[in-house]
Formats: sequence, structure tokens, C-alpha cells
Amino acid sequence: MAETERTNGYLRLVERLERTDAVDGVIGVAERPARRLVAHDAVRRFLHGEATGIPVHIIAKDMPFGAWFMAQYLDWFPDESSRRAARRLVGLGLLGAAPAAVTGWADWVATGRGARRVGVVHAAANGVATVVFAASWVARVRDHHRLGVGLARVGGLALVAGGFLGGSMSRRRRAVDRRAGRAVVAGPGG
Repeated sequence: MAETERTNGYLRLVERLERTDAVDGVIGVAERPARRLVAHDAVRRFLHGEATGIPVHIIAKDMPFGAWFMAQYLDWFPDESSRRAARRLVGLGLLGAAPAAVTGWADWVATGRGARRVGVVHAAANGVATVVFAASWVARVRDHHRLGVGLARVGGLALVAGGFLGGSMSRRRRAVDRRAGRAVVAGPGG
């Protein structure tokens, strides 16, 4: 481990998550259906991005992330057209959340135990963000704009937390792949 990684509090937190067994029950429940998701060779190869070298999740997660953050940007403008566009972007993010989750789940099942532990927390943070953005969308549709904006800001915080964990998993995966000279999904702790 590099010197910067030993002193980085965030990386120490991720490493603690990798070693904790507190989420192993969730892993046990989620593993079987996730394995079924990638049981068919063509589906697995597509989801893991074997033809392109880029797992589909890397692309799919950009829709909800981008839509929700653009909605928060538009929330800074008081005009009705910005409000309407922000409401639509929150809805678009909700539509993109399911493909992002499914494709992430397909990558998750191919990782080691430590990465799966981090992945469970990553998924939980993103799940919280999705629920909060759904509440934001409902508030906006019901013309409770200020509440919708406030909820979006809270959802954005959960999304950033989940994004950092996902980014950490992706970064570590690339390092493992480079060391091994292969293009498989692998993670720390497994």
C-alpha cells in the first residue's frame, strides 16, 4: 500500500468496510439472484463489457447521476421553465436508476468479498438517494417546489457518498486488473 493510502482517512474507511462482516447477511441474500442475472454467457459478457472493455454500469450510472445534479443546478434559478426542467430531470434520473442498479449488481457479483461489502454500502447509499429523489419528484409534481429542492439536496449528499464508494471500487478494480494483466472484474478481499 502506498504511503498516501495509509494516511488517507477515506481509504482507511473503505478498508474497514472491506473487513467488516456486518453486511455479510445482505451479501448472502443478494448473491443468488445476482448470479442468476449473469448466468447466461451473452448477458454476462454484455453487462461486464467484455466486447468494449467498459462495464455497462460505468455508462448506466451516468444518467441518474447527471440528471439529478443538473436538476440541482437548475434549482438555483427561480423561473418556471427552470423548475419544470428540474422536475423532468429528477424524473429522468428515477427512470435511469433501475438500469444503473441492475448493471451495478451484475458487476458486484463478480467481485471479491471485500468489494462486495463496500458494494452493499454503495448500493444502500444510492438506494437512499433514489428514494429521496423520488420524494423530491413527488413534491415537485404537487407544486411543493421548496420541499422538492430541499429533498434533492439531501439526495445529492447520499448520491455523492455512494459515488465515492463506487469510485473507490472502480479504482481498485483497475489496479487489480493492471497487475494481473487481465480485463476481469476483481476487487480487494477476494
